[in-house]
Amino acid sequence: MNFPDPSSLTALINTQPDPAGALPLVTGGLALLLVLSGSPWRLARNVVTIVHESGHALVAVLVGRRLQGIRLHSDTSGVTVSRGKPTGPGMMLTALAGYSAPSVLGLAFAALLAAHLITALLVVAALLLVSVLIMVRNAYGVFAVLVTAAVLGVVALVAPPGVQAAFVYAMTWFLLFGGVRPVLELQVKRRRGAARDSDADQLARLTGVPGAMWVLVLAVIAVGCLVMGGLWLIEPTVK
Repeated sequence: MNFPDPSSLTALINTQPDPAGALPLVTGGLALLLVLSGSPWRLARNVVTIVHESGHALVAVLVGRRLQGIRLHSDTSGVTVSRGKPTGPGMMLTALAGYSAPSVLGLAFAALLAAHLITALLVVAALLLVSVLIMVRNAYGVFAVLVTAAVLGVVALVAPPGVQAAFVYAMTWFLLFGGVRPVLELQVKRRRGAARDSDADQLARLTGVPGAMWVLVLAVIAVGCLVMGGLWLIEPTVK
């Protein structure tokens, strides 16, 4: 029986030094500009959609629902189909997980960076993409996940440590900021009557709590993750 090389396993838990200078602040600023932009955001939003639908899928499995698959669309929308009881806590948690997923993942990545585990973060991101790829059920979705995986693979395998650090900080900031904008966009769409089957409205039908209150809950989660994750990320610059 062949066992993994201990040195390769040790590399996953070895800590890396603090990022040089103002790297956390610079990457945070660039990520914020991307999230506030027009066309670049619409392209980068595919990553947020992948995480959003993955959040639905993961929680659906955890609460015992039967996952049917994920579909990602070129307009950056997506849908996750699962089978199970149409009401109850399991369905509620599944509906709640989508908009929360980018922010929660960004917070988890920020925790790994605060612990100086850049290599472990890249490995976790790769494993998440592989698991998503298995669940995708349409051609564009496969394409979007493969492109994202290719970028991650190039950084992980080819880029020098400094570039890797900049990339993972930018990616983490993007998830944190990128978790907030879709929630704001959701409420704008709801006011226009263009999102009557949104996650917030599904939660309203499941619980009897108005959809606007669920948008507020999602906003609190997103902003809370941004604040906490942001503090972890900028800690090296304020020591």
